[in-house]
Order: sequence, then structure tokens, then C-alpha cells
Amino acid sequence: MTRSVPAASPDAYVASLAGWQQRQVAALRDTVADTAPLVEAIRWGHLVYASNGPVLLIRAESTRVLLGFWRGQRLRGIEPRLKPGGKYEMATLVLVADTPLERSTVVDLVRAAVALNGSLGDPTALR
Repeated sequence: MTRSVPAASPDAYVASLAGWQQRQVAALRDTVADTAPLVEAIRWGHLVYASNGPVLLIRAESTRVLLGFWRGQRLRGIEPRLKPGGKYEMATLVLVADTPLERSTVVDLVRAAVALNGSLGDPTALR
């Protein structure tokens, strides 16, 4: 979704969406919140969750929702549909209206991603 001004808050971000995207983002957001004590913020115009550095993002675009993990390439054993790309071992799951995704898979991904940041540190820190 193209935005000229980032949402003022995570609640405003979700409220700005409609239809299946709003339902998907709200469900992902609830699952993340129920799974781990992460700091939620609007960064780069979308939802970003952090614990010892950024862990994951949820981004709604015009025809899809992205669920991305900074160390997502290490999580492909949990979810093989994660597509590698970008810096920091980033990998992203592309969701469209009919993409199946189990809540338990999201829980497993979030737990593993938080554990990686706990053991390896901030993925964006200079090495």
C-alpha cells in the first residue's frame, strides 16, 4: 500500500487498511503480541517489532501483505515459503487473500526469530 504519510500509530496503521488485508494484518499483529514481549512501532511506514534489534515486520501493500523477518533465511525450516532478499539475512512471506497460514506457524516463526536475536544480538549492528 502506497502511503504519503506514515500512520501515526500501529492502531492507525491497521485502521487505514480494509478488507482481507485489515483482517490479515490484525490477526498477525494479535498473534505476534500474544507470542512474545516485543516493542511495536511504525518504522519505514509499516509495523516493525523489536527485541534486541528488529525482529520482524508486517507491511500491507496494494495487493499483498508481507510478513518479514530480519533473520528469516534461518527460519526457512519452519516456513519454506519465506523468500530470501535484502540485508541482514532477511526473508519475507508474501500473503494474498487466499494464502493459507496457520497461527501455529506464525507463533513458531516469532519465537525462533526472537531467540535468534537473543543469542546473536541485533541483526543490524555493524560487525
